Amino acid sequence: MLWEAQFLQSLQTIRTPFLDKLMEYASMLGDHGIFCICLGLFLLIFKKTRKTGIKVLIAMLLAYIVANLIIKNAVGRVRPYDAYPYLEALVTKPHDASFPSGHAVNVFAAATAIFLCHKKTGVIALLIAALVAFSRLYNCVHYPTDVLVGIAIGVIFALLVHYLIFPALEKWFRRMREKKKA
Repeated sequence: MLWEAQFLQSLQTIRTPFLDKLMEYASMLGDHGIFCICLGLFLLIFKKTRKTGIKVLIAMLLAYIVANLIIKNAVGRVRPYDAYPYLEALVTKPHDASFPSGHAVNVFAAATAIFLCHKKTGVIALLIAALVAFSRLYNCVHYPTDVLVGIAIGVIFALLVHYLIFPALEKWFRRMREKKKA
């Protein structure tokens, strides 16, 4: 959509060397979900945060399957810098489809899962997630709707895991332990 390209072009007018480096670093936090996966694994270490770590990892996995393996392949949206020659990507150009933003999916699945378990830490996580999501626009590798839908997918899966999937898993494991004792 033309309005999205115009929005991205307007972001190019606010570029500065400092913001360029900041946004490059922010984007790196979302690369391949590695930072969020490591965070989830780190949370597994401590008994107090173990459930949060499990929720982060499950939410990310499910969101990844839906967003990256199903939707990206079905939609196949061309990246903004390929569709509009006047848009310049500031980071390494991804080779997969643009819609939805995998970075936004990952960071918002993780941040929302953290927020649902630990409000204060979760607010910080959500702010970092917002920075990562914005960096994808600033770096001109996604359209605004790519990022917005990515955010929605991440949030939805974190909510599903927190309120439905994790409680069902806990109930199932409890039943299995009771059967073992009997």
